[in-house]
Amino acid sequence: MTSMRKMSKGRRGFLRAAAATLALSGLPFAARAAAAQKLKIGIVGSGQVGGALGRVWANAGHTVMFSSLDLEKDKALATSVGPNARAGTPREAAAFGEVVLVSVPYHALPSVGKDVGALLKGKVVIDTCNPFPGRDGEIGVWAREKGAGLASAELLPGARIVRAFNAVGYMRMAEASKAERRYGMPIASDDSKAVAIASGLIREIGYEPVLIGPLVKGKYLVPGTPLAGERSPDEIRKIAATLN
Repeated sequence: MTSMRKMSKGRRGFLRAAAATLALSGLPFAARAAAAQKLKIGIVGSGQVGGALGRVWANAGHTVMFSSLDLEKDKALATSVGPNARAGTPREAAAFGEVVLVSVPYHALPSVGKDVGALLKGKVVIDTCNPFPGRDGEIGVWAREKGAGLASAELLPGARIVRAFNAVGYMRMAEASKAERRYGMPIASDDSKAVAIASGLIREIGYEPVLIGPLVKGKYLVPGTPLAGERSPDEIRKIAATLN
């Protein structure tokens, strides 16, 4: 009975998330952009992906705090980005952000959960982390078997997770807003309000968000799956419809 209630709750959450995404996609892009709220965004893991995304968001008018295990590197990154960027520790970034991007090697995600997990509860967390068994060891094997979306939710309990930016190169993300063609960005989440907020940020990077399902579908948002790479929104929807 408990399992059935959880499945029903997850389905209701996905349907609300899908409705939110459809409502947003029905608005003209200019109207969506004009209505976008300027946010405080914490970056936990300011490597290639976190650095690229944070730079675009800061240039779009959000206030971004970069963090990693190297504060001096983050200070230099923030200086290079400009007045909308700053640097701090991972705890400071997690506390600072209304939205938090977590972009670390998957073997580091349990430590992130222990160190800053309490600060992420109730917040929208964009999860870019990919498990690779060869690099991440047992935690990578476990996350692949469980599914990356559900695994991240277990490691960051209480966070409103949207899985995104998982199978596109960071250099493409950095330039996507300047491209003539607008590709889709597959995402997975159980939280409709989190989807709406993350969708606005994804559009500012230069992609059209495509909700493929609840977090259980996050297992497909890793490199090497049919959804990897840049595809049109329609192509993503067609592929997602074939996945269990």
